[in-house]
Amino acid sequence: MRMRSQWPAIVGYSLVGAATQLVWLNFAGVTTVAAARYGVSESAIGWLAQVFPLLYVVLAIPCGLLLDRWFRAALITGAVLTAAGALVRLIGDDFTWLLAGQILASIAQPLVLNAVTGIAGRYLSEKDRPTGIAVGTASIFAGMVIAFLLSAIFTTASTLPTMLWITAAFCVLATAILIFVVRRPGPFEPAHPATPFADFADAPLTAQQEPAAPADANPAEAAAVHADAAAAPIDAQAAHAGASIGFGSSSRPDRGALAAAWGDPLIRRLCVLALFPFGVFVAMSTFAQALLEPAGVSGGTASTILLVNVIAGVLGSAIIPILVVRRRAESTLLVVSLTATALACVLLAIAPGVLTGFVAITLIGLLLLPALPIVLELVERRTGEAEGTAAGLIWMSGNLGGLIVAVVVGLLVDHPSAAFLVMAAIALIAVPGARALRRPIAELRSQSQP
Repeated sequence: MRMRSQWPAIVGYSLVGAATQLVWLNFAGVTTVAAARYGVSESAIGWLAQVFPLLYVVLAIPCGLLLDRWFRAALITGAVLTAAGALVRLIGDDFTWLLAGQILASIAQPLVLNAVTGIAGRYLSEKDRPTGIAVGTASIFAGMVIAFLLSAIFTTASTLPTMLWITAAFCVLATAILIFVVRRPGPFEPAHPATPFADFADAPLTAQQEPAAPADANPAEAAAVHADAAAAPIDAQAAHAGASIGFGSSSRPDRGALAAAWGDPLIRRLCVLALFPFGVFVAMSTFAQALLEPAGVSGGTASTILLVNVIAGVLGSAIIPILVVRRRAESTLLVVSLTATALACVLLAIAPGVLTGFVAITLIGLLLLPALPIVLELVERRTGEAEGTAAGLIWMSGNLGGLIVAVVVGLLVDHPSAAFLVMAAIALIAVPGARALRRPIAELRSQSQP
């Protein structure tokens, strides 16, 4: 009997994914108002958001390991903690309770976001998984849109508690729906988990087999190649770990999953690549208003530009990855999105303004954000039962890239042209690495075909 995809699980996951972003960015558009209401500095309000990527870098791998071993329990825990964090913020009308709620929700975020590939792999048939991953990822960006909309509606100090109540209600409802739709294991839940990266474990690469970086290699491509060589000893360990524990016994499957995930050359390359687009997007989202202000772009207009940017990203993430996977053009899309992002940043450096801001930043959202579901779909196709750990590596790399690039751009905030050109250069650095993925992706596709 042919098993059918269970789309309600994707709907439940999408609601909780949106909830995590809603809690994260509740105060992004009302920083000044919130600082005045709670009697703290604007930088303190900023920490309500910054705690999320900081803790993500620390918790991404442990949460991925939990998802690989106890998927439904870990995902539900993440949903419950998200709702709990939103509710804790309602206990008292002061900054301390806000920060406590944010920390609680930030601990939950890796358990939810790392699960996007796992929920698709367990509840959808193979042909539907690219669509499920695209929808789940798009919902994460949709949560950002909801956060921006709420901050645009509740703009005064007296209305902030109402915004927090609405957020808490959404989180609780999303959690209840998720618990109901995943109350039973998915139809594609592995009864006896097999070794992830089976092909890789059967024939691990050695240091001698690793390709050398060309003399004129771009830094991103060279970094990926050297990462492969540096981790070559782990390759053999990963294969041995997978063979010895089978990823289904009680003998430390977490350790084998992590060794196998990091020991896979394709996953390492994707981790290196994720640093660049994530970094540019986070830096642009953080500093677009400040960088465009000298060109006469008001704060309200900049907020609208960023909102349109994320809406374009939601639409792009829901549609473009599906078309790209069908046409087997993953590498091409990554190259195009990175190149277009670099050109858009150059345009902002040369001719900043309202019109160029709308055009350039919307283009970045439309083409750059779909890179995430494409990378995650490759991870799901490659990893099998270790998709939580591998997805955690991708998210960790992306958040790390966001922190690094945001710091660099922040140092140049008084020099907008230089800041935009730095972001353009960062995007261009990753282009050769994206192009170099064409052959590994083709090999992965041929291995997955019966």
